[in-house]
Amino acid sequence: MSAAAFAVRPASSRQLAGTGTLLRFALRRDRVMIPVWVAVNALMVLSMPNTLKGLYGTPAERADLVGQTAGNSSLRAMVGPVFGDSLGALTAWRVGVYAGALAAVVGLLVVVRHTRDEEESGRQEMVASGMVGRRASLTAALLAAAVANGVLALLVTAGLAGQGAAGALAFGLGIAGVGMVFATMAAIVAQLTESARLTRGLTAAVLGAAFVLRAAGDSATDGGTSQAFGTGGGSSPLTWASPLGWLTNLRAFAGERWWVLGLFAGAVLAQGAVAYALAGRRDLGMSFLSSRPGPAAGRLGGAGALAWRLQRGGVLGWSIGFLLAGLVYGGMAEGAADLVGDNDSAREILQRMGGQSGLTDVFLAAMTGMLGLVAALFVVASVLRLHGEETSGRAEPVLAGAVGRLRWAAGHLAVAFGGVVLLMLLAGAGLALGHGEQAGAILGACLVQVPAVWVIGGVAVLLYGLVPRAAMAAWGVAGAVLLIGWVGPALDVPRTVLNLSPFGHLPKLPGGGMEWPPVLILTALAAGLVGAGVAGLRRRDLTS
Repeated sequence: MSAAAFAVRPASSRQLAGTGTLLRFALRRDRVMIPVWVAVNALMVLSMPNTLKGLYGTPAERADLVGQTAGNSSLRAMVGPVFGDSLGALTAWRVGVYAGALAAVVGLLVVVRHTRDEEESGRQEMVASGMVGRRASLTAALLAAAVANGVLALLVTAGLAGQGAAGALAFGLGIAGVGMVFATMAAIVAQLTESARLTRGLTAAVLGAAFVLRAAGDSATDGGTSQAFGTGGGSSPLTWASPLGWLTNLRAFAGERWWVLGLFAGAVLAQGAVAYALAGRRDLGMSFLSSRPGPAAGRLGGAGALAWRLQRGGVLGWSIGFLLAGLVYGGMAEGAADLVGDNDSAREILQRMGGQSGLTDVFLAAMTGMLGLVAALFVVASVLRLHGEETSGRAEPVLAGAVGRLRWAAGHLAVAFGGVVLLMLLAGAGLALGHGEQAGAILGACLVQVPAVWVIGGVAVLLYGLVPRAAMAAWGVAGAVLLIGWVGPALDVPRTVLNLSPFGHLPKLPGGGMEWPPVLILTALAAGLVGAGVAGLRRRDLTS
């Protein structure tokens, strides 16, 4: 298109010029991240009906599960209320909140990556110098998020259609709706802040608050069986204050409330309009909330202190989350035996996750393993902060002084790998406090997860050090490990598949016997991966 043709186009068209090209570019950049996370989310949802069918094969067993669940406030806080005893309704209950939260994370990451990240790196300025509209980048980012959530909705709808076409459509649209609500929210926050890191952190904090509001509302609501199958209200105002609560109150496969989808549509349109209005009223690279110039208090005594200053907010947020999760899981431990009851299939799945021992110990072992899997996401995010500092150009001025690459990288890696130990200790403390017993055994079980988490962090360091352009593939590795650990035991996949994950080699504690060889081997493997990655960083050029 010629410059003259661009100049005579209507103002609304000029502001969106180049959107299609930028969308194709965004999808090309995310050709690994989006498919991996969409596949993880879809497989988590689609594997659940067969799992539930194997666990609760008869209507009487499912009705008994609903009755026990309705009276368990801790379980309602974690996964929400149950509104029906069909396989579809139980699937929506069991994975709905987590599928929505995962869709929200993908939505906010995609939008931030293609808006504030681009401005912070300086690439957006180069793009904007061409015939690209003022709002084209924001539009392309939101469309990329819409593509990811749309594909997820299609997969969920098609995969669950056998449980009921209407319920499958409602559930798929609800999950996609949560993803788009947080994608548009991230678009607003990206206009308000100057830092991509702060944008991600604030939007993730809102997601965490949404989970807490829904959990508080669902746990406080009377969970009697009669109410669970009722068609009236019954939900707490706190639940309705959270988009995750909208997803549960959509009641997929249990008398769908189609009007709830209007809440998602209204929120997306309203937040999108605010984001567009703000984008048109600020200069490129600027924000409405200015950053403070330098540390407000204290001083930065070295590269390690700088790394801690940059990552302390994220460490604090993750620490609070792990402590709270440990408290909730610990409080559920005694009720796990009652919930499973005499169901042999449910007991077998827990034993595949947590080993052969008493059911309470098996549950605690399974929960420590799940927390370890989530900690793998933290270590990848923390390690890849090095990649963000390098690609944004902030690392070069630091390295231009009397700071070598090893010292610079060591600061961030100390936060990443030391943070894993802190998170697992806090998780263990929460589990011990919630359970009220076996404090030493539970803390030991949590610390046993650390070497496996370090291996995932080591893979991230290796990719960043040797092939920085492929560093983001570390998210794919973490997603695959999460999928194996979460879905694998429920599907009774072969042991060879479970062993592809470093977590598959760890001893099952508490309850099982301690096995030092796999722990030491995994620790040595992590050290080797980190060493190779750091050696690659020393020998390659910095990314320009």
